[in-house]
Amino acid sequence: MVPMRDDQPAYQGRPLPRPHDEVVDQGLGFDIGTLFDRRRALRFLGIGAAGVALTACGAGSTGSTTTTTSATTGEIPDETAGPYPGDGSNGPDVLAQSGIVRSDIRSSFGEFTGTAEGVPMTLELTVSDLANGGAAFAGVAVYVWHCTREGGYSMYSDGVEDQNFLRGVQIADADGRVRFTSVFPACYDGRWPHIHFEVYPDQASIADSSNAIATSQVALPQDVCQTVYQQSGYEDSVANLRKVSLSSDNVFGDDGGASQLATVTGDVTGGYTVSLAVRVDTRTTPSAGSGPGGTPPSR
Repeated sequence: MVPMRDDQPAYQGRPLPRPHDEVVDQGLGFDIGTLFDRRRALRFLGIGAAGVALTACGAGSTGSTTTTTSATTGEIPDETAGPYPGDGSNGPDVLAQSGIVRSDIRSSFGEFTGTAEGVPMTLELTVSDLANGGAAFAGVAVYVWHCTREGGYSMYSDGVEDQNFLRGVQIADADGRVRFTSVFPACYDGRWPHIHFEVYPDQASIADSSNAIATSQVALPQDVCQTVYQQSGYEDSVANLRKVSLSSDNVFGDDGGASQLATVTGDVTGGYTVSLAVRVDTRTTPSAGSGPGGTPPSR
């Protein structure tokens, strides 16, 4: 091997074949050598390739419990609130109604009556504050909404425009956690199965949707959806799910829902628990709002 000159640019002790270019532009041979060096380092630390893959991509389990974990530790992506937010930004404003702060969102409240049916679901979101070193974001108000098992949105869709179920607000506890009791949503034509949410600084802030510091969506794992959609009432979701994927979805498609894919445990009998870590960075400017969200069927 030709000895390296003292003045020759190097990376990790290896001479750069293209000394005037960036490290990432040194060519395939140099990249492969770097990869092997990293693998040797991982073996030294006792981390195999499978372990690296699981850490980076998450792992799924079989049976009645499904686990899907996110690799990212960055801010939750800003996403559209869709055309049916019910936050006053696109017509109806459920956030102005007394009784919106509640944990069980299956039934309508106030002047409306009615209960949404479906496979039981508990939604748990844990909000952290990246501007404060990732600490639990206690005291924030989280507004959640999603479609029925038939695919309609209360306050908007035909047949449920006189309902306000499947919408509610919770205040994060000391651990930054909110928990909602609901039913598993449908897959309607044009969208991957999902749950909407907005994060507000506090309960008083929900009076104006422009106060939201984060607007995003929870993606639901495919295997759980396939199981749920075999149940009565979800018949249309079976065909709709076949026509979409996380990579083709107009919201999750940019990264396959990498930081929005929920962890889900449970079964259709006892119900499912859907969990997601929501990392919010108040140093960034929110960019989400109302917009396209697929077309739920008319009922």
